Amino acid sequence: MDVKEVLEQVKSGRMSVEDAERYFQKQSYEEMGYAKLDTYREIRSGFPEVVFCSRKADVHLKNIYKRLYEENGEVFGTRASQRQYEVVQEVLPQVVYDDVSHILKIEAKDKTRIGEIAVCTAGTADIPVAEEAAQTAEYFGANVNRIYDVGVSGIHRMLSHLDVIQRANCVVAVAGMEGALASVLGGLVSHPVIAVPTSVGYGASMNGLSALLTMINSCANGIAVVNIDNGYGAGYIATQINRLAVKGE
Repeated sequence: MDVKEVLEQVKSGRMSVEDAERYFQKQSYEEMGYAKLDTYREIRSGFPEVVFCSRKADVHLKNIYKRLYEENGEVFGTRASQRQYEVVQEVLPQVVYDDVSHILKIEAKDKTRIGEIAVCTAGTADIPVAEEAAQTAEYFGANVNRIYDVGVSGIHRMLSHLDVIQRANCVVAVAGMEGALASVLGGLVSHPVIAVPTSVGYGASMNGLSALLTMINSCANGIAVVNIDNGYGAGYIATQINRLAVKGE
């Protein structure tokens, strides 16, 4: 729960003043020996802690997921494997795994979503990273429009969706190869563009470095760049921008 939820529960009588006081007196993180769960992160930043699943020991991953779910009523993790899904499912049968984005989550039902974010890819091979961005933004409460396979080799495909892209509070541009999609979008929209270089491409693309350099050196305005394949980071920032846009309406 965030501060507002606690205060609303006190106001409605669903929580006593004493229980609220104990809630705010809790240690700002929970010591687990191998992990320190940042249970106050949502209060500080508006976003709960997310689990980076890759390379975590099975027992650690199970316990972290179980504790975060008990704390927040939902839990979200990135870069998970099928095997890790099966491990977590042993303690949380309701957990859901997406083998495209490699996201492992339990999401609260009837979640309210606000605003609008457009997630665009240059090609179909960029979809796994784009889905990480899109599902991150959706988990954090944003409406997302997916516009995939609209790269510069057939730019008319992107132009046919331009009304949806221009309407969004933020655009995420996911591209490998030479990474030109971000520059094209940056010249066509009035809202921020978050460029995500992917490791898709032939040898000289250098596992995404070529796209990263293109995006950093873009002559279009209003483009920010995250690290190679960092869909989660793009989805997070897009959500922050979307929240500010909705708040300012």
